[in-house]
Amino acid sequence: MKSLTELSELVLQSVNNHQFPQNPPSLYDPVRYMLSLGGKRMRPILTLMACDAFKGDVNAAIPPALGVEVFHNFTLLHDDIMDNAPLRRSKPTVHEKWNSNIAILAGDAMFVEACQLVMNAPTKSVKEVMQVFTKTALEVCEGQQYDMDFESMDHVTIDQYIDMIRLKTAVLLGASLKMGALVADASLSDANHLYDFGVNLGIAFQLQDDILDVYGDADHFGKQVGGDILANKKTYLLITALEKAQGEVKSELLNWISSNDKSDNKVNAVTEIYNKLNVRQLAEEKMQELYQDALLHLDAIPIADSSKQPLKDLADSLMNRKN
Repeated sequence: MKSLTELSELVLQSVNNHQFPQNPPSLYDPVRYMLSLGGKRMRPILTLMACDAFKGDVNAAIPPALGVEVFHNFTLLHDDIMDNAPLRRSKPTVHEKWNSNIAILAGDAMFVEACQLVMNAPTKSVKEVMQVFTKTALEVCEGQQYDMDFESMDHVTIDQYIDMIRLKTAVLLGASLKMGALVADASLSDANHLYDFGVNLGIAFQLQDDILDVYGDADHFGKQVGGDILANKKTYLLITALEKAQGEVKSELLNWISSNDKSDNKVNAVTEIYNKLNVRQLAEEKMQELYQDALLHLDAIPIADSSKQPLKDLADSLMNRKN
């Protein structure tokens, strides 16, 4: 079994060594720039980790793992355009550094490159791996559309929100794991359990992000604490608060949501409402429920505990993060 450090180094080396065409530079320079911005590289690591867990050839899983990483960065690039975001990992976004038209085309090129990389999976598994990838790519688009739809919706339910983050965020984690398992010739049942492990972990991961946005340590979180509150973003915490609040508390919350106030006053006031309604505990309980569901799927896979331990260790680290 390879260690997390070894797999991380293998992914980083693969990303750094991957060659994109030189011309036209106005197309490929933004692609190289986007991939150079870094990040946890969690998804390709999961692909390699899944392959290793089933004693597969990790090197054979590198192309689809790299494809997952290129695809993920493509989605971030297009998300930045849709959100009109000025920064990505503290650096100018592609559309700010160049322009929106170049950014859109660079993203399109990244998606095509991602498909080509995934198609370089071993011949014996390429059809199944590609089917997982394309299905997931479409679901990610569906999740992004739901997220945008929610911005103009007066009422979003908890179930709708959970389904949105499942599609937008979690299915790609599940697919990353399933693709690695398929490369290693895992049974479909085992690959599906690993997929469900990843999906439940991904939803829990996003709920934790919602919690950290309000209650995280600004020195560790890496972005403005309370940013979701200032943006009136429909998170698990806000939706839960709207469902639980009554009377004056609900009126106060609705007033803050309708306010254009961008100061700490709004963050503090809404956070206090969350505290009154015990919203943080409810979100943490849901997060833990999903995490335990994820572990049940991992436990159901009939391989040695030592083979599953790196996946559990990574899951534990994600659930105990501060950023």
